[in-house]
Amino acid sequence: MTTDTSTLVSTLPNNIPASFLKQITDDFSPERELGKGAFGIVYKGILENGELIAVKKLGENPPMALDKTFNNEVGNLMAVRHENIVKLVGFCHESQKKLVPHNGRYIIVDITEIFLCYEYLWKGSLDNYLFAESNRLDWDTRFKIVKGICRGLHFLHNEMDRPVVHMDLKPENILLDDNMVPKIADFGLSRLFGQEQTRMHTQNVVGSLGYMAPEYLYRGEISTQSDIYSLGLLIIQISTGEKNIPDAEDKCGKKFIEKVHENWADRHITSKYASFDANRLQQIEMCVEIGLQCVDHERKKRPSIVDILDKLDGKHSV
Repeated sequence: MTTDTSTLVSTLPNNIPASFLKQITDDFSPERELGKGAFGIVYKGILENGELIAVKKLGENPPMALDKTFNNEVGNLMAVRHENIVKLVGFCHESQKKLVPHNGRYIIVDITEIFLCYEYLWKGSLDNYLFAESNRLDWDTRFKIVKGICRGLHFLHNEMDRPVVHMDLKPENILLDDNMVPKIADFGLSRLFGQEQTRMHTQNVVGSLGYMAPEYLYRGEISTQSDIYSLGLLIIQISTGEKNIPDAEDKCGKKFIEKVHENWADRHITSKYASFDANRLQQIEMCVEIGLQCVDHERKKRPSIVDILDKLDGKHSV
C-alpha cells in the first residue's frame, strides 16, 4: 500500500492542532514509535481514512525562532519538492501552561510543543537494508541510493533560496520509497533552529554519535562541509556494507574511518566483490574513495557536493 501525500496535503491543514496529532498517534504511544534522532522522536500517525503520516515530536521548548518566523520557514519548507527529499505535509507549533515540580513545589510554566509531519514511506529507513543478510541490497541498488542521496544534498546546499545544512545525515535519516528511491528526512531542522547560514558557530552542538564533523563537534562550526563529512560516512557504509557503530567516546567515527582505511589499503573490501564485472568494481572503488575524501579531518580538503556528483556521473576522475 502506498500513501498519496498529495491527498494528505489537500485534506490536512498546514498548522495541525496538537490534540489531533496526539489522537492519531495514540497519545504518542511507544508502540507507534518509528525512530529517534538528534532532534526528536518520530511516531506513526493513522488518519481516519487509514492513511499514514510520520509525526516528529521535537523536544519541549526547542531553541526555535519566534512564531511568525517559524511559520514562514515551515511554509517555505513545505513547498520543497524533490525526488530525494521527504515531503513535509504539516506542522504544529503550540504553547500551553504546564504544572512542573521545582525546588520542592510546583510552578506554572509556558511549554512550547513543536511537531513536524512528513509523508509516510513504507520501506522505512536505509539502515534496515544495509547490514542484515536477510534483506541485503545488491550493488546496483546501493549505487543508485548513493547517487540519489547526493542529488538530494545538492538540492539542499545549492538549489534552495539559501543553503540548508542538514546536520544529522545518517542511514536512519534516509528513507526509501517503494522503488528504493532514497529520500533525505529532517531536511529543514537546521534552518528551523536558525542555523541556515553557510558557515556559523553554535554553542548548542546537536548531532548523532559517530557522524559529527570534528570542526562542528569541537568548535561549533556549521557549514555545508559538516554535511559532507557525515555524507562520507554514509557513502562508505553503503558501499562496503561495514557498519559504523556509534561510540560516546568517538563522536566523529574516527575508529570506523581508520578501520576502513586499513581494509581499503589491503583490498579487503573489494575482495568481497571478486565476482563483479570491471564496471561495478570501478563504481565500488570510486564510492569508497569519495567517502574517504569526504571524511578528511580538514574541512577545506573535503570535496563539495558538486564535485561528488560530477565524479559519480563520470565527469571527473576521483
